[in-house]
Amino acid sequence: MLYGKNEHASMTMASTTKIMTALLALETGNPDEEFIVDPDAIMVEGTSMGLQKGDRVTLRTLVCGMLLASGNDAANAAAVRIAGSLSEFAVLMNERAAQLGMTGSSFVTPSGLDAQGHYSTAYDMAKLACAALKNEDFRSVCSRSSMKVSFGNPPADRWFSNHNKLLETYEGCIGVKTGFTKLSGRCLVSAAERDGVTLVCVTLKDPNDWDDHKALLDWGFSQVERVELKADLTGETIPITGGKLPATTVLQGEELSVVLPVGEREKLQKKILLPAFLYAPVRAGDVIGEIRWYLGEEMLRSSPLLAGSISEIDTALKTSFRQKVRGWIYRLFH
Repeated sequence: MLYGKNEHASMTMASTTKIMTALLALETGNPDEEFIVDPDAIMVEGTSMGLQKGDRVTLRTLVCGMLLASGNDAANAAAVRIAGSLSEFAVLMNERAAQLGMTGSSFVTPSGLDAQGHYSTAYDMAKLACAALKNEDFRSVCSRSSMKVSFGNPPADRWFSNHNKLLETYEGCIGVKTGFTKLSGRCLVSAAERDGVTLVCVTLKDPNDWDDHKALLDWGFSQVERVELKADLTGETIPITGGKLPATTVLQGEELSVVLPVGEREKLQKKILLPAFLYAPVRAGDVIGEIRWYLGEEMLRSSPLLAGSISEIDTALKTSFRQKVRGWIYRLFH
C-alpha cells in the first residue's frame, strides 16, 4: 500500500459490491450456459440492465450488465442462478471475502443496495479489486468503455456503456467499478496500468472521486518502478555423476519482474538453491533448483533453475564399475 487515509474504516460501498458478485459469477459453473432469469430476482430498485420476465441470458452477459450498466437486476439474477437465493449467495460472498483476507467486510446484498450489516473498507475493496483483475474474463469486461451483448426473449443485441469515466479520461485506466447510493455517496474503485505497473485506487463516500483518483494514480506512478529480476548465472555449473558430460550449465527458468518503491531495488537480494551434484541422465530444461528474490525478510518472487545441457549416462563408466564390483566379489570368495 502506497497511501491510505481511514482505509480500515467501515463504510457502505454501494455498487462496487458488484466486483465480488461478478467475480463469483465468473468463477462458478459455466459462464456461457444459457438460462431463463428468475422473475422475482429481477424485481429490484435502482439501476438496471433491462431484464424482463422470460429473458434468456448467460452469467457472462450478467457480468457485463453488472460492471458496465451497474444493473442491480443482473446482480440479483446471477446470485439466484448460482446459489438459489440472495441470502445463500451472501454466504458465498463472505466465504470468498474471508479467503481474500477481507477481515473488515460483510456482504448482504449482491447488488450493493444498502442493507444492515453490508459494509467494507477501502483497504478490503482494494484487495478485492486486485484479486478480480487476476481473472482475465473480469479484466476484459471491466476495462471496456462499451460492449455489445445479447439477451432477451428472443435474444437480441444491446449495447452497454460503462459508467466509469476514467476509462476515457485517464491514460492506462483498466477499470474497475463505480457506485452510488444516498447513504454511501460516491464510491469508486479504479485501476490503471503503465509500463508494466498496475495500481488500484479506492475511495468511499468521496464527492470528488474522478479528480481524486487521477491525482492519486498520478502520484502513485511517480512512487514506484518495475524492476526486472534477472540473475547473472554465467559460470554457474553443477557436477554430474555418471554422465558423458561432467557438469551442466544453469539457466533461470522464467523472466520475472516486481514493482517496488523508487529506490528500493538496491535492497533486493537473491538466494540460489542448487544441489551439490546431479545424477545422469540430465536433460536440457530439467528443473534442478530454484532462485528466490527477497526484500528484507519477505520473499517477493521465485523461479525454477533449469539444466542448460544434456548429459546422457556414460555406459563405459557403468561397465567399468560393474567389472570392478565383480572383481571385488571374486577376490572375496576365492
